[in-house]
Amino acid sequence: MCRQSIGEALAARLYAAETAIDQALSQTASLTAALPEARAQAFLSAVAGQSVFDGAAATVQSLTEARAHLVRTHTALSALARKLGLEPLAVGPIDKPGDTPPIGGRVIPATRELVNEDSREMANNLLPSSLNI
Repeated sequence: MCRQSIGEALAARLYAAETAIDQALSQTASLTAALPEARAQAFLSAVAGQSVFDGAAATVQSLTEARAHLVRTHTALSALARKLGLEPLAVGPIDKPGDTPPIGGRVIPATRELVNEDSREMANNLLPSSLNI
């Protein structure tokens, strides 16, 4: 298996992991937001439900921290790929902060043939040139 293929497989897994954490964070935040109304509808005192609120809030915080770790992993993998001379690969929505103009937020399948040269050049220009890895 060549390095480019290995990179493509890792990119797909990274995107899946990022999506999973975002979905878990969204669902947990939705649950957390529903708790006050549920407590009131069930005629429970604030004291009776506080441990539930604490647990939900701690879960949101933990997922937020996990997301931050995965974002740093993404950045480190991008820098490593660049150092190895691998072609950039977009998997999932490809708009990144600072994209001017935005690329479009569309999903690009994990096949290099569908990513045009302008997108590759833009990605190369946006990747950090080095990280301490």
